[in-house]
Amino acid sequence: MSTQKTWTIDTVHSEIQFRARHMVVSNVTGKFDSFESTAVTPEDTMEGAEITFSADVASVNTGSEQRDNHLKSDDFFNAEKFPKLTFKSDRFEKISEESYRLTGQLTIRDVTKPITLEVEYGGVIKDPYGNQRSGFTVNGKVSRKAFGLQWNALMESGGAVVGDEIKINCHVEYVLSE
Repeated sequence: MSTQKTWTIDTVHSEIQFRARHMVVSNVTGKFDSFESTAVTPEDTMEGAEITFSADVASVNTGSEQRDNHLKSDDFFNAEKFPKLTFKSDRFEKISEESYRLTGQLTIRDVTKPITLEVEYGGVIKDPYGNQRSGFTVNGKVSRKAFGLQWNALMESGGAVVGDEIKINCHVEYVLSE
């Protein structure tokens, strides 16, 4: 008889970040301040976990209110019409003791595309309060235009103000909620 475990993301100890090229020469980093996620694991292994994630688009935070409002507009996320971005795993595959590959379906603006993310597994510990915790670093990249985030402007030099490739970098901690 198989026993599943349910892990819930600890939002206080997790960061959901992204980075985009800006004016060809630098990067701008942003994050989502409001998100949720669960991982349902088979027995005592992380391999095969079923992971769901969602972020409130209106919680996008780049440190600039003007830029954040632009990202929430129809030029990018359209937070009013599409309030959440979501991810649902198809497969969580162990590559080595600390490396996993996570594949699944990412939905932004009602456009769903498959993505693959590289995951570094930090392990499982028991915290001072008796809770089991697991930690991961997740990295990947997506094309923003593939999800309908089309806005851009060209500079005199011909380069784009905002690059198409968005790099994903997340540090997540889950707590066993059984």
